[in-house]
Amino acid sequence: MKPIPKRRDQFHYFLNIQTRWADNDIYGHVNNVTYYSYFDTAANSLLIQHAGFDIRQSPIIGLVVDSACSFFKELTFPDTIEVGVAISKIGQSSLRYELAIFKQHQLEPCAQGHFVHVFVDRETQKSTTIPDTMREALTAYQLNQS
Repeated sequence: MKPIPKRRDQFHYFLNIQTRWADNDIYGHVNNVTYYSYFDTAANSLLIQHAGFDIRQSPIIGLVVDSACSFFKELTFPDTIEVGVAISKIGQSSLRYELAIFKQHQLEPCAQGHFVHVFVDRETQKSTTIPDTMREALTAYQLNQS
């Protein structure tokens, strides 16, 4: 059963991405695996730009442990897309992101899905608590359910 498309106003962070020629597959549209790359780029951009996450120096890193994507409309090069990101759950050591890909200025998503990051110690790879500063910064990006 296909999920109900999320609304654009449910997201508080958007990242513009220009599709590339190499994103298209032999069928003439953006290949399904590329959507996950867009999701990953947008989720990490939110962490870097708004939660103070330093991907090179932080003692913790986020590992993707769960992901999914539902497709509604195709994308093709040279579409410019806007990836909406919202946080639907902040756990002790994990974040669940809701993500949707919109063609620029469109209200209906072409695709939507989720990512779950579990934060681990960079050295030991053991799960660790999300720092309070990151947790507080991300509350502003929680999914708008109304």
